[in-house]
Parts: sequence; structure tokens; C-alpha cells
Amino acid sequence: MSPKTPSLFLTVSLLCLLSFSFFYHHYTTAPPPLNISQTTLAGTQNSIKVYVLDLPRSLNYDLLRKYWALSSDTRIGSEVDNEIRKTLLPRDSDKLLPYPENPVIKQYSAEYWILGDLLTPEELKKESFAKRVFDFREADVIFVPFFATLSAELQLVINKGVFRKKVEENKDYQRQRMLVDLVKKSEAWRRSGGRDHVFVLTDPVAMWHVKDEIAPAVLLVVDFGGWYRLDSKASNDSASEIIHHTQVSLLKDVIVPYTHLLPRLHISENQKRHTLLYFKGAKHRHRGGLVREKLWDLLINEPRVIMEEGFPNATGKEQSIKGMRTSEFCLHPAGDTPTSCRLFDAIQSLCIPVIVSDNIELPFEGMVDYSEFSVFVAVSDALMPNWLLSHLRSYSDEQKDGFRKNMAQVQPIFVYDNVHPGGIGPIPPDGAVNHIWRKVHQKLPKIKEAIIRERRKPPGVSVPLRCHCT
Repeated sequence: MSPKTPSLFLTVSLLCLLSFSFFYHHYTTAPPPLNISQTTLAGTQNSIKVYVLDLPRSLNYDLLRKYWALSSDTRIGSEVDNEIRKTLLPRDSDKLLPYPENPVIKQYSAEYWILGDLLTPEELKKESFAKRVFDFREADVIFVPFFATLSAELQLVINKGVFRKKVEENKDYQRQRMLVDLVKKSEAWRRSGGRDHVFVLTDPVAMWHVKDEIAPAVLLVVDFGGWYRLDSKASNDSASEIIHHTQVSLLKDVIVPYTHLLPRLHISENQKRHTLLYFKGAKHRHRGGLVREKLWDLLINEPRVIMEEGFPNATGKEQSIKGMRTSEFCLHPAGDTPTSCRLFDAIQSLCIPVIVSDNIELPFEGMVDYSEFSVFVAVSDALMPNWLLSHLRSYSDEQKDGFRKNMAQVQPIFVYDNVHPGGIGPIPPDGAVNHIWRKVHQKLPKIKEAIIRERRKPPGVSVPLRCHCT
């Protein structure tokens, strides 16, 4: 055996040398790798570059002028805006106007605060995560400054009867059509197929008629509830009218908070809470909100439980403030959509949210752990007689105090208001607007990947929408 050993050694050595030569040749002659900085995001980057698409004022701030020029709004909750109208003079129409205080509209005011931040002079934007650029080719994303909620709500005030119709009398539809035509003609849209465009669609009925056309973009929504609904009156039960769930996804879209309607209660102001569980709102809802009626019937006569039918107008707001600040837990069942501004009012009131909504999506997940200050309950458990109250009573005072301390720490991140006229001015660094842009920032690698994949497709080839990816 020993005479063969050198031969075997030489053979193995030769094979190793040949293998090394092969790999050396392969890696030195292969095409150079992609520039990683072009396709991925540096982890240390502390801003997002935003280009604001040039749109006529008729699609944003002039809508505020139209709203405040109305003689009045007869809908419930509009009393406060009707009083504000009395203080506005005709010459004020050219000034920076406030967003409506009507709770129905105010809860969706993200569009106003986000644009206000972007229009703030750069020297005052030191605390803003979004850095405005003036060449779309330099931008990470393209912001589309359309006040979609205000457009929809104006139409509902002026002529609700045509809201679902694609007719000339529906000015909201005309604005939607004008916007999409302008955006899709732009070089920025053609360059990316709209995948790097950002739309604010907080009201579930915002841009109802053109949602399918802007589906590739990044959509800022309060939840996905409005995207699953089939409006039988508009569609006559035709499946072709369904807003398909493949138009929204946590992969590309961002869940943003409602604007809270109740003032913040600081932890130092917290006092003894005598009510166990509190809820104020409409008892009768549709679809997933049917759970609300069932919970109502289970809880209405229970001790230390308050279930109030009402709306957060002037009187209802004071009742809600008192109810939430004197209750340990605040019930948050699904309504017409999985969530509502009630959750954020509870957080500002340090009232521990009890979330009974199996399909809920929440803002800033990954940045915020809601389980540290909220109680999540499956619908099936909540509807078992006596189960929910027994579960809530099992929490110790120490646990409840811990929930409230954690809640106090996250209260600021759900605040939009920057207290500046027109929303234009420095924003709080830990507020909602900055957190929204940080979430969009997290989407950039996926956005860039989608744009590159689209570019390599042969002409005429389309990839079908496949799934609701979460």
C-alpha cells in the first residue's frame, strides 16, 4: 500500500488545483455584481426622499375653500364646522384654512397633515423623516397630493344621490378621473408603472371609482375593510364590480392611524377608574360589524359596564371623554370596517383597548407591540356568555397599571396635529407623519424589486394578480 500513497496524494492534489483554477476563472470572468446601493436600502439611512407631484390646487387646498364656502352642512356632527364658518371672512379663502372639525371628516385628516409637512420649508423640516426633492428621478417615492377624503365628503354633502354614479353631476368622480388621467400621463408614472407613487386613501369611500387603476401604488389606508365590500346597489350583485382584495397588501401598502377625536390624557393626570368596560357608538352595523349587536345584547345590563348609543358630536364628545377616562377597559368591536378612530381615542384616554375584531390591521406594527397595552379577544370567545367580563376581571391592578404606562409611551405616535396654520410647519419628530414615512421607507426594497421585475417583462405579457399576501 505504501508505494501507492504518493501517487494517490499527487492525484488528489492535482484535482484540488484544477478545482481552484475553475472557480477562480469563473468568478473573475463572470459579469460584475449589481450595485447593491441601487437596489437595496442602506440600514443607516435616516430619511426618505419624496417628490410631490405637481397637481392643480383644485385637487387639494381649493377643496378646503369649497368646503368652508358651503352655507352649512346639515349632517350630524357638523355643528362645530357651521360655527367656524361664521368666523371665516370671504378674504380668508386665500389663506391657509383649517381641516374640518366634523368628526366624520376629521378622523380621516392624514392627507392634510402629510401634505403640510412636505410643503414646509426645508430649513424648518429638521425633524421630518421625509425630505422633499424637486426632481422625480432623485426621489424614493412620488407623493400624489389629492385630498381624496375631502373630495368624497364634499360630494356627500352636496349631492349624495349620485355618489356611486359615474355622471357629470358627481364632481368627486370627475375629480378622480381628472387625477388619474393627469397622473398616468406623467413621466414619473410611466417610469415605474405607479409602484413608487403614494396615495392617501383613509376614508373607505375615497377614490371609489378608480381604485383598480391605482392599485399598483403604495396606498395609505386605515384598514383593508373598504376594499372587500361589494356594493349591491351599485353592482346589482355583479361580481365584476367587486373591489378585489388583490389590490391591497401589507407587502406594499401602509396602515395609518385614524385622527383621534378626544384630547390626550397624560399619565400624571390619570385618576381612579370606577367603570370596568365602556363603549359608545352605533349599535347597528353591517357585515363584520354584526358582532357589535351581539356583544351589546350580552353586556348591556351587566354591572360596571356602560354601553351608550351615540355619536361624537359636541355633546357626545364630552360624554366620550368622561366615559373613557373613568373606565378601565374600552371595547373596540368591528364595525362596517375592522377598525375605527375609537381605538385611538381610547389610547389617548389611557383606557385599555379590548379589541374584538379578528381581521383587524393596525398602524406601525413592528414599531409598536399592541399586546403591551391592549387586550385581544377572538370573536368566538367574546360572544360566549359571561366569558368576556370574567376575562377582564382576571387582570390585576398591577397589570392594568402596566398597560396604561405602556400606552402613555406610545400616545404621541398617533398624533397628526402640528398646531401650525394649514398644517404647514415643523412636525413633532415622534408623531404619526414621521412614523408613516418610516413605514413607507421599509417598503422601498419591495417597490424597487417590483419596478425592476416589471421592466424585464416582454411587451404584451401581463402577470395576473394571484393572492392576498400578508
